[in-house]
Amino acid sequence: MKSKLLLLLFLIVAITGCDDLIEPAIENNRSLDDMYAEAEYAQGILLNAYTRLPNNGYSFDDVATDDAVSNLNGNNYREVATGQWTSQNNPFDQWRNARAAIQYINIFLAEADKVSWSTDEGISKMFNDRLKGEAYGLRALYMYYLLRTTAGWANGELLGIPILLEPEETGSDFNQPRATFEQCIQQLYADVEQAEILLPMDYETQTDLPEGYENLADYNRVFGEYAKQRMTGRIAKTIRAQAALLAASPAYSEGNSTTWVDVANYAAQVLVDNGGVAGIAENGHTWYKNTSIISGIGGGNNPPEIIWRTDVVETNDLEKRNFPPTLFGSGEVNPTQNLVDAFPMANGYPISDPLSGYDPSNPYVNRDPRLNHYVVVNQSTAGANNTTIVTATDGTTNDALNAVETSTRTGYYLRKHLRQDVNLDPVINNTQQHYTSRMRYTQLYLIYAEAANEAWGPKGTGAHGFSAYDVVAALRARAGITQPDTYLEASALDAASMRELIRNERRLELCFEGFRFWDLRRWGNDLTLPAKGVSITNDTHETITVENRIFEDYMQYGPIPFSEVLKYDKLIQNDGW
Repeated sequence: MKSKLLLLLFLIVAITGCDDLIEPAIENNRSLDDMYAEAEYAQGILLNAYTRLPNNGYSFDDVATDDAVSNLNGNNYREVATGQWTSQNNPFDQWRNARAAIQYINIFLAEADKVSWSTDEGISKMFNDRLKGEAYGLRALYMYYLLRTTAGWANGELLGIPILLEPEETGSDFNQPRATFEQCIQQLYADVEQAEILLPMDYETQTDLPEGYENLADYNRVFGEYAKQRMTGRIAKTIRAQAALLAASPAYSEGNSTTWVDVANYAAQVLVDNGGVAGIAENGHTWYKNTSIISGIGGGNNPPEIIWRTDVVETNDLEKRNFPPTLFGSGEVNPTQNLVDAFPMANGYPISDPLSGYDPSNPYVNRDPRLNHYVVVNQSTAGANNTTIVTATDGTTNDALNAVETSTRTGYYLRKHLRQDVNLDPVINNTQQHYTSRMRYTQLYLIYAEAANEAWGPKGTGAHGFSAYDVVAALRARAGITQPDTYLEASALDAASMRELIRNERRLELCFEGFRFWDLRRWGNDLTLPAKGVSITNDTHETITVENRIFEDYMQYGPIPFSEVLKYDKLIQNDGW
């Protein structure tokens, strides 16, 4: 499998150059005509879209929110958060990357029917169907990324991007206006529908021949386990649910026809197949450190929590960047006091509630267990040798608040995503297995909970047999919240209270996975809450302001790149930018 991918990557190099995407350069010995008789060469065009996926790693753009800061002065997201976000300085920009991917996808879709995928006509048709299905799913995904980063209001209309369904050529008219958000989201749904028609739910070896096919061995050759971690019907359905969540949210709902009922139904299509609430993985909230599961992954299989992931690799890069200094790390991403305060007590009550039992002088005792899964707090242990990390201002190591440039700025270090069995001591300097979760079920269950609460109330189930309340109850029980969960019961009395609880659960479960920046915007929340930290001296905890957040109101939506607006007068910029 890996050798095949390496070959395909080599083929990509052969077909890409500065301007070869539009028209092959004269000195290039290969052309699109060559793909018709060379199936692997043809796949290389589609593979280019896979290599451009922005979710191949974690961006840690939480640094531009109230959840984190960075100790790197040049961190792009730190610059965004502190008033330097412009249409020319935009680390969130997906315009060039996503549109290049869509160009490759459109080339592939225009040419795929001419490719001889196999000498057997039936097998060739199945390969053509599968790969075109992948292309439609990927095009929907890139549309989602573009809408999330660039959709916005201009001249009283919610706009998306120019919709491109055919390859652009040297003679094409590149000066195209933006389609409406509604037109874009409907095109995304149409692409997902095409992917659903052409793709199986999952790539698995079948023992019974699916309807519409003639030969079981041939079917398994095309749609079997060999293709795992490529686009599937399950992934395409999840893309639709993600996009629908964006569309139905307050910041976008006035500009399109997607409803909360639509969102809940789209998410449920996958979740019902996963067993409903009973399908929630018992250790899904710690997927990144479930060592026995990770070491047992093979053949493209997924753990119960994961819908789509990257390959498993041996590395210690995340630990080098984020371990505290005494563990030979750079302490780069620092969770904020804001985020720490969002974790309730173990009894489920927010720390601000009189019933919580919260003790400000002993703030980390009896807290939601997820706090210690995701954040290194003062006097907790970390690393292969369970080293005690002292972040107090009067601490005597470089782990102390602002002790050196690699120290924490907030009094906290990141734990989520990091393998604690990595040892960066130069004498040892080992690596461990990691993978990036592109999509996981907890995300989809939270999409359903948010939408079901808005559509049918806390305990309404629609046609699916489980409610927002059921999902949140299961997630909090999994996390270790004491049962019975009396705070949840009180929140379930009305949709507004449940909404706040669901949003907070989403904040906790999905922290440091690239959601918070966009969630704040689609909800219409305050973007300017300062990032807080804690200064601990003589065991006295004092909340401090670490970094102000400087965002204008119009920054609820991202910009079109300035260079693109400058080139094309039909490309209208979002208001304010």
